[in-house]
Formats: sequence, structure tokens, C-alpha cells
Amino acid sequence: MNDMNDNHLPPQSFPCKECQAGVLRPTYVTYFTWLDEELITVPNFPAWVCDVCGRREYDERAVSWLATLLNPETGRPTRRPPRPHPQATKRDSSHPLTK
Repeated sequence: MNDMNDNHLPPQSFPCKECQAGVLRPTYVTYFTWLDEELITVPNFPAWVCDVCGRREYDERAVSWLATLLNPETGRPTRRPPRPHPQATKRDSSHPLTK
């Protein structure tokens, strides 16, 4: 069954906050961003685009995923602090098992 009021599904369109005349609709665009001094382009990136003014709002999950992929630390092993070496226990000469 396809319920129009499903809360987990995004709306198919919504009013544009920029021009207040158009409607933002889901589509795929080329996303541009800078990584240090390098221009990165991502084709087929999910976005909402206004049919009147052209305003773009990018899908939040896709932006988060892309930020993870572009993070210079992604894929590198994490450095863990060195484990403390177990110290040799001092044997107590008065303990019966240490004799």
C-alpha cells in the first residue's frame, strides 16, 4: 500500500522559500565543491531545484556522505594510544604462593 502521508518518505515537491512562486522538485545535478585548492565535480548529485528561480537545495544525506568521502582522514587507520605494558608484580616474600 502506498500511503500519501508516510512520514519517512520525502515530499515530491514543496514551495520555494527564495522566490515564493516556484516549486522545488527532486532532480539530479552536477555538484561543485572545493577541496583545498582543487575543484571537485560530482555528477548526478541529488538536489531539489526550483522550477521558477532555479534555487538548489542539496540532499542532506548525500552532502554528509560526500563530506565523509572527501575527508582526508577517510580510509586511514586510526591511531590508538599505545597500551601500557603490564608491570611485573612484586613478589611478596610473606605470601605463601610466592615462595
